[in-house]
Amino acid sequence: MANTELQDRAAQAVKIAQKAGANDAWAGASRSRSVSFTYRDDALEQVKDATSRSLSLRLFVDGRYSAHSTTDLRPERVEKFVGEAVALTRALQPDKYRTMPDPALFEGRTTKNLELVDGSLENIDRDKRLAWCEAMNAQVSGKPDVISTTSSVGDAHVLSAAVSSNGFAGTYEATSVWLSTSATLMDKDDKRPSDWMAASTRHLDELPNAASIADEALSRSRLMLGTEKGPTERTTMVVDNRAAGNILGRLYSPARGGAVQQGRSFWKDKLGKKMVSDKLTITDDPLIPRGLGSRPFDGEGIAAKRLPIISKGVFENLYLDTYYANKLDMKPTTGGSSNLVVELGNRNRDEILTAVGKGIFVTSWLGGNMDATTGDFSFGVRGHLIANGVLGAPISEMNITGNIVDLFSNLAEIGNDPWLYSSTRAPTLAFSDVQFSGV
Repeated sequence: MANTELQDRAAQAVKIAQKAGANDAWAGASRSRSVSFTYRDDALEQVKDATSRSLSLRLFVDGRYSAHSTTDLRPERVEKFVGEAVALTRALQPDKYRTMPDPALFEGRTTKNLELVDGSLENIDRDKRLAWCEAMNAQVSGKPDVISTTSSVGDAHVLSAAVSSNGFAGTYEATSVWLSTSATLMDKDDKRPSDWMAASTRHLDELPNAASIADEALSRSRLMLGTEKGPTERTTMVVDNRAAGNILGRLYSPARGGAVQQGRSFWKDKLGKKMVSDKLTITDDPLIPRGLGSRPFDGEGIAAKRLPIISKGVFENLYLDTYYANKLDMKPTTGGSSNLVVELGNRNRDEILTAVGKGIFVTSWLGGNMDATTGDFSFGVRGHLIANGVLGAPISEMNITGNIVDLFSNLAEIGNDPWLYSSTRAPTLAFSDVQFSGV
């Protein structure tokens, strides 16, 4: 099913809704296919090949609103589905804040080629996927101390289209491909340290080769041999670029209209105020060619544009869809994040470690929680001691505690080495005065 056919299905659904009495309607139609192979300990363990189609509908009927979806796109079923949805909407309570997006927000859609589709992925067949799995497995399985390894490959192709009763029409297409390997080793006292490496890209030519993925996974796992309980101390924390996206997400995730309007965000009433270190600048950029979060428009049809979130420590923008913008008496920006880009510093990880001299290097987060209203947190971590400016002994069984705003106010340095296999392009981050507690 091509994008043109999907757009026709969406347009037809809007017409049916209006004929049934809807004042306005938004319809989206999509088709996706994903294939993944999982190889575990020298054998193919699982194959998934999933294809899905769906039609989603947002209805505005006499001041009332509802949202519906179906996977049955046959014309006769769609007509019944839409008619019943309009009738159900009439039974709901009015909500004056539920309105269609202003058509002016649809304007200015990029004409730039975002390069989100790699046609060569169509040529990936079973033999190729299996060869990748076998290549990764061969780099790890049977090596000293290895007791288990799992490798996965996958690719996906998504087509979508949307049409509204107030003038929006657009289509979207994207591909992705990924490789991953994890390795578990046997250590003293029956401990079983493990680590992983994975990469996901839009285009095959940007994906690291399978052997290098597995080599990195095994190398990282070996670095965890001899892990001991971490110390209780207040010291400098350096966060690996692979793990930095998680802690950044804790910071910006509450910057959403719904959370702010409902009083569940520490960003409430903070627009325009300096909140964190002036070293931190984060921009939401949906227009990066081949970006994993790139898009020509968002889920409401709002044209994709760069959106500053934090500029030199100053809080600049909320993620605001039409509904919560209406509730907060503000202008919509966009309802959800795309690519999060951190303005880079001047030094890489090793140079930052040298400058730090002593501290703790965090490689991964082991659970924990944060109160989005206050920003208070407690996160489990593991990683390495930093001794004499280099990575030292591996450590785990420890937490960091504090407040996320205070933590980023103590952001001491930002690296120049962004992790490129995620929609959050985060580099190595260094924080001063962080409280670690061995558990």
